[in-house]
Amino acid sequence: MDDNILLGGNIELQGFKDLDGGSMIIVKKMVGNHVRKISDQCDNFEKLTVNMKRVGPGNNKFEIATKLMDNGRPYNSEVTDFNLFVTLNKTLEKMQNVVR
Repeated sequence: MDDNILLGGNIELQGFKDLDGGSMIIVKKMVGNHVRKISDQCDNFEKLTVNMKRVGPGNNKFEIATKLMDNGRPYNSEVTDFNLFVTLNKTLEKMQNVVR
């Protein structure tokens, strides 16, 4: 089973298939808003991959890792926290700061 969700041609979500519809709408909106800001800072925005894994006892934490390709250069960020949306926001903000 393919666990990847493509948003447009250059955004890929991995590990998000098990989320409910309402959460997915919020995730897509958050990623889209951050990508607009990140792509404005990039020389040549190629692709952003966002990978989510549930970790910890009882899988109650979210580990989100992002990888950005900008003009052939990779940038990475990773955050682990208990709230999906807080974790996603932190790792995407971290990515914005790395690209600057």
